[in-house]
Amino acid sequence: MNPRERDALPVIAYRLRAVAVGHLALTYTLSWDVVPAIRVFFDDKEVMDGAASGFTSPVIEAALIHCRALLEFLGLRSAGVAGLASRAGSKSDDVVIEDYFIDGRHLEKVTPEQALAGYTGGKAEAEEALWYVLHTTNKALAHTTSEFRKSDRASVLLEIAFRGVLKLMEHYFYRPLAIEVPAYAVTGRKRVA
Repeated sequence: MNPRERDALPVIAYRLRAVAVGHLALTYTLSWDVVPAIRVFFDDKEVMDGAASGFTSPVIEAALIHCRALLEFLGLRSAGVAGLASRAGSKSDDVVIEDYFIDGRHLEKVTPEQALAGYTGGKAEAEEALWYVLHTTNKALAHTTSEFRKSDRASVLLEIAFRGVLKLMEHYFYRPLAIEVPAYAVTGRKRVA
């Protein structure tokens, strides 16, 4: 592995953790009937209070951006309305899955069909979920556009996509390279009533 690809591994691991934290934050929001309050402490000093969405919303948005970066790394892009396509190419400074070698050959981009194959639900739902990440980051987070369409099922789609992208990275990147998957899982605690 050359230095460029080796140096990218901590960035990729960071992105995995960001998606996992976003998934946890999303899981919390899905359990709320009413947004609870939050209090933030640095050491033993309270530094902030407010609605819990002041934490969950930006964490979920950051996870979306990292999720998009991982999808593009794997070779996927948005196509049309709720569709996926293979990334046509990459810029010279982009680090992509094809930069990595196993047995003297490049790893291949993940095709849309491969990305959807492992999903145990409907393939159309999986494709919509991954597309929705790309759509949301491109049309609502990275830019302010009139093209953004918020789905009534946004939370469900994001939950599917966050889980799916983590599994895609494990299956198509870490496993073929025989690299240990970084510890990205985070655990939360149930609220005590």
